[in-house]
Amino acid sequence: MNNELKHLTGKVASGLMTRREFVGRAAALGVTAAVANTMLANSAAADGHAKPVRGGMMKIGSSGGESTNTQDPALVASEAPLNNIRSWGELLVEVDAKGELDYRMAESVEASADAKQWVFKIRKGIPFSNGKDMTPDDVLKTMQRHSNEDSKSGALGIMKGIAEMKVDGDNFIVNLEAPNADLPYLMSDYHLMIQPGGGMDDPGAAIGTGAYTLEIDEPGVRHAFKRRDDYWDAENRGFADEIEQLVLNDATARTAALQSGQVHIINRVDPKVAALLDRAPNLRVESVAGRGHYVFIAHKDTAPFDNNDVMLALKYAINRDEMVDKILRGYGTKGNDMPINAAYPLFDETIPQREHSIEKAKEHYAKSGHDGSPIVLRVADGAFPGAVDAAALFQQSAQAAGIPLEIKREPNDGYWSEVWNVQPFCASYWGGRPVQDQMYSTAYLSTADWNDTRWKRPEFDAMLNAAKAELDNAKRKEIYSKMGRMLNEEGGLILPMFNDFVAGVSSDIGGWADDPNGPVMNNMSHFKCWLKDA
Repeated sequence: MNNELKHLTGKVASGLMTRREFVGRAAALGVTAAVANTMLANSAAADGHAKPVRGGMMKIGSSGGESTNTQDPALVASEAPLNNIRSWGELLVEVDAKGELDYRMAESVEASADAKQWVFKIRKGIPFSNGKDMTPDDVLKTMQRHSNEDSKSGALGIMKGIAEMKVDGDNFIVNLEAPNADLPYLMSDYHLMIQPGGGMDDPGAAIGTGAYTLEIDEPGVRHAFKRRDDYWDAENRGFADEIEQLVLNDATARTAALQSGQVHIINRVDPKVAALLDRAPNLRVESVAGRGHYVFIAHKDTAPFDNNDVMLALKYAINRDEMVDKILRGYGTKGNDMPINAAYPLFDETIPQREHSIEKAKEHYAKSGHDGSPIVLRVADGAFPGAVDAAALFQQSAQAAGIPLEIKREPNDGYWSEVWNVQPFCASYWGGRPVQDQMYSTAYLSTADWNDTRWKRPEFDAMLNAAKAELDNAKRKEIYSKMGRMLNEEGGLILPMFNDFVAGVSSDIGGWADDPNGPVMNNMSHFKCWLKDA
């Protein structure tokens, strides 16, 4: 079965495509209806979608781990620690692969007619791993902690605009300063893991309502988890007896670990080797398009990036087509210096695409009056797959425009704590968010702790708040369009490409399903999948 057909059968299995749609797509590829239906049956049987298997130790290899990592959900900024907190913690709600709400600690959500008040009914009898039952007060205190600027929470931006939070019986109630139809989606932010007492006393204790307990915690090296016997949703999650996560920041090391059987799943397969890996025995490559993007971010409050002509010179200098071709190898699409693409329902496709232009790059660089000193771009292998090569391509095209771009290679360990959101110009990535409000609130609201481009514009904040309050989708789309255009023209974000999420998976793994919300099934593959021969 070729890669495209494998990908399509995965969509059918995960509910993203009907059987009839699959047969039609297969016919376009020259496959008869009878053969297509046989392929579907064989795929379902091979992947074991129908019947989960319990037992064994599932091993995953992940990038994005550092010796400075903590189990505090507020501080999680990369994939290895995200896998950790998803193992032991859970949210009020999640967003599933179809973009619909999946209720977790909340069993239902209701809104007032004006979308200013939201009532989350909290489940009863859900135990934390310390034996105490989760309560609405734990939910309230969790949200209060992430609303506190001292927490340095990555969710701080999305908590803005909340006028009041309170508990009434079994309900957690949120009153907003202005209406927001997307409020439940904001509560799906992965930082907002419900913790006993909100985690105020010990935020890194790794106590939650998830399927596993943390047994070994060696930041930047290894993390091990054991399945809980009292997990409330054992029918749907937590099939392996144990999980081990190995931190493998080097792409070659991750690939080798998968090929040798040291791990069952790896994230961030380098597109350069994806096709070759997919042909290896007992392995497969799984990819899904979504909202993830690879970026170069500049602090707009720091010279020379506070000069918009310098920024425009860099934006025109970068060759997006070349990067998609050479770095993504087709596993992604061209970006446009704004964090929103067609995966978002209110995306405005009429915003002009910025194209590579050495002439315009030269024009804006000359207009900037820059003194010619090196413009230092910091990068590491772990920033995103192919980041160092992408930076080299950027440097070459910038030099053609007379822009003195200098590349400084940084070590992987410490990159997310010492470089990203600290240094004024660096490579990074974002997994995207389910809705535009959440993406903008997390990374572009002036007061957001994760505003990694230092984009602080009152008029942008005002539009974001206006979009939150606008319940007419056509009018919201118009506001989001203005925001996207503003970032495109004046922001510190250089976004050359939206990446597919590409994972490497052993044939021993069953239950894999595409999820466009994030890599490796939105970082939940290790407890949603199972070992077939456990």
